[in-house]
Amino acid sequence: MTTAFSLAPLFRHSVGFDRFNDLFESAARNEAGSSYPPYNVEKHGDDQYRIVVAAAGFQESDLDLQVEKGVLTVTGGKRDNGASEVTYLHQGIAQRAFKLSFRLADHIEVQSAGLANGLLSIDLLRIVPEEAKAKRIPINGETPALN
Repeated sequence: MTTAFSLAPLFRHSVGFDRFNDLFESAARNEAGSSYPPYNVEKHGDDQYRIVVAAAGFQESDLDLQVEKGVLTVTGGKRDNGASEVTYLHQGIAQRAFKLSFRLADHIEVQSAGLANGLLSIDLLRIVPEEAKAKRIPINGETPALN
């Protein structure tokens, strides 16, 4: 039994948004995938965003952030404890390796990242260049139409 649904009716009156439908469908497929580690995506203003990843037990040297072709990738690797003499009776803090990927919209840039109290915060900012901003086009009534 499939739970897939079509978003075609939403895109009936739009042009050039075919990839958008693919993104929704891939997100729906990945919803059942791994949710480790948990994370939040927050909006702090019109152009300010923050991704907060629960990275309990990880240190800064265990985490890596990379942006390539509009995709932010956060990876965390398990530290080698070496010849640790600790025997866990219960190990509830996973500290297992993970990889999270976030597709960034156009003109979104990573501003900073910080690790505090087991939370990795990644601040993002939308910086729209002047040539990409909306412009008002004047209408001249006296100009003859082109044939």
